[in-house]
Amino acid sequence: MPFSRYSGVFEPTDLDLLQRVFNQLCIERRLAQKDSEQREDLAEEIVSVFRCGSTEEADLLEALSKRRMA
Repeated sequence: MPFSRYSGVFEPTDLDLLQRVFNQLCIERRLAQKDSEQREDLAEEIVSVFRCGSTEEADLLEALSKRRMA
């Protein structure tokens, strides 16, 4: 669980939201468990966007979706 190191910094509901977004983006980007460096980079990217004010699940997914980046 990439977001476990953030416990105490975020509310449990925030961690649940971040985890759902992370899981969805891992599926979209086809990141396997073994892709630990890429998964860590993605987790950091999600937290960064969240801290900049995108605190809704749909907003996070839209901001970080590969389809949007393309």
